[in-house]
Amino acid sequence: MARKSKQPGGHNPLTAHERKKLLGAYGTTTARLGTDSQQKFGYCCLGLQPAADPVATPSGHIYNREAIVSYLLTKTQDYKKALAAYEGRQTQRSAKRQKMTKEKQEEQLAQFERKNKGASQLSDATHSQALVATTQIHLESREKATATLKRTSYWLSEMQPAQQDILDTDELPPKRPASPMSGEPLRIKDLTPLDLRTDDAGGFTCAVSDKSLTTQPVVAITKSGQVMLKSVFDELARPTMTCPVTGKKFKEKHVLTLQKGSSGFAASGSVTAKKYRPTMT
Repeated sequence: MARKSKQPGGHNPLTAHERKKLLGAYGTTTARLGTDSQQKFGYCCLGLQPAADPVATPSGHIYNREAIVSYLLTKTQDYKKALAAYEGRQTQRSAKRQKMTKEKQEEQLAQFERKNKGASQLSDATHSQALVATTQIHLESREKATATLKRTSYWLSEMQPAQQDILDTDELPPKRPASPMSGEPLRIKDLTPLDLRTDDAGGFTCAVSDKSLTTQPVVAITKSGQVMLKSVFDELARPTMTCPVTGKKFKEKHVLTLQKGSSGFAASGSVTAKKYRPTMT
């Protein structure tokens, strides 16, 4: 074995094999995904099983109706709880603001009374103006020192954001639950029922050509629920805008592109997964 200092990149005391063996917990790792790790066409994105009662979302993802409806109902209940908590925090913030305003007014009133009930002064120049200037300088220097301490000593508990600062940045929870895959707002009435046909092996086939649907581009006609290959759709359905199975007329808005399945080949989509981990450098 040659000396490590003479190898390319000899500044590193470890070889590639030693780094992989001894320091495997460092550095971003990449793994190739096989066919078993990919989502198959017609499988529910939540249950990861063939959809018995398939429905499609506007993003083209397929779910089992029972799974996606249960998900939406659960998220709706969570939204109601989050909304109630948000309204409670808003009420608490309003009460705090009113209390702070009242305390400020009381302090101004007390300061006015102390000023007018004190001993008589000879002139404003020698008494009140000098006192106000001294107080302003003291307050400005104190605020500046506090701001500097917050910037340089942010780990201290007393330098953490106050509850009022957190309430000011509070946001209203979204009105509708998000889609599990696309993250877009989703409603039950946005779900489109599909008429997926199966073969003897349990796979799904095109409603027109009876070919297996695996990694090819697939479209669905939402008006009839028929699922077919995009090539078959472009050849038979698009020229007449008529469903070749049911004979129903449809418009361009009724055409939904479904998410195709993936395999272990790079041509079907992303086949690698990366996990970030810090390096030694």
